[in-house]
Amino acid sequence: MSGRQEGRIRLTVLGGYLGSGKTTWLRHQLHEGRFAGAHVIVNEAAETPVDHALLGKASGLSVLAGGCVCCVAKDELIALLRKLCDARSRADAGERLQEIVLETSGLADPGPIVSAIKSDPVLVYHVVVSEIIVAADARHAMSQLKSEPLGRRQIESADRIVVTKIDEASSDDVARLLATLAQLNPGARLSGAVKGAEVPLPSFADVAAEVLPDLSGEPPKAPIAPVRLQLDETIDWTAFTVWLSALLHARGDDIVRVKGVVRTPAGRLLLQAVRKVVQTPEILPEQDDMGEDNMIVLIGRGFTQSQLERSLQFFAGKR
Repeated sequence: MSGRQEGRIRLTVLGGYLGSGKTTWLRHQLHEGRFAGAHVIVNEAAETPVDHALLGKASGLSVLAGGCVCCVAKDELIALLRKLCDARSRADAGERLQEIVLETSGLADPGPIVSAIKSDPVLVYHVVVSEIIVAADARHAMSQLKSEPLGRRQIESADRIVVTKIDEASSDDVARLLATLAQLNPGARLSGAVKGAEVPLPSFADVAAEVLPDLSGEPPKAPIAPVRLQLDETIDWTAFTVWLSALLHARGDDIVRVKGVVRTPAGRLLLQAVRKVVQTPEILPEQDDMGEDNMIVLIGRGFTQSQLERSLQFFAGKR
């Protein structure tokens, strides 16, 4: 460790494509006592943040919503980091912030984030990027690597790649993904996780990497963007479930991510889906600030808010 790095705040950047399991992984680390005392910054592309509601174990928590910190919200990130550094300089020695964890949006490229921090004339003396961790979904990462340049850039920027949800894919598919990740980024350390807990990876020493297509000449796709749907409290939840299942079946390749906290007769439920896979809903505790309950965020391309609202109205009687 260099002399200048001594005394600076360590910053861990946690990245990964939409639905890769970043929040689940981070939530487990916080529960296990890792990143103890760290200030967590959650960045969400949607104006309605959801993931921060799951990180109650964080010592300090800030949310940057409505744009990715690698581009639209970059200035806000720099301002927040400067504010944390300023507060640290005024704190007593034993209470000074030592670590920050930045969970990026699934649409963020870690490279520009690191460059912005290193080139800032203030932060360069107060913050050191200690590690870039990128989550890769064992079930969907290969298709993302084949079709999304951003997914490749995220992997290529990583110091450590956490392959998540390996219980949802076959050992052969996981091994082929690992071989492909190792070829894309030979210097990254690989580990596996299920629901955030570390698990052993299958051997891939003799497995051939997937041949990925050249995407440099591909015509640009429509941008991925978030759409928010406010659910009426009187909505028919059975009809809503049918609508969501039908929507994902028909448009699952376009709708990359669905997430939201909804109030149902069973309680506050965390609703999440990655492409056509709906995760088992999780009951969340009641909390003081429930202003974003019954707000569903769908992230993808090729659809508009008005189209989804009309569709939901037809199926579920949303007013």
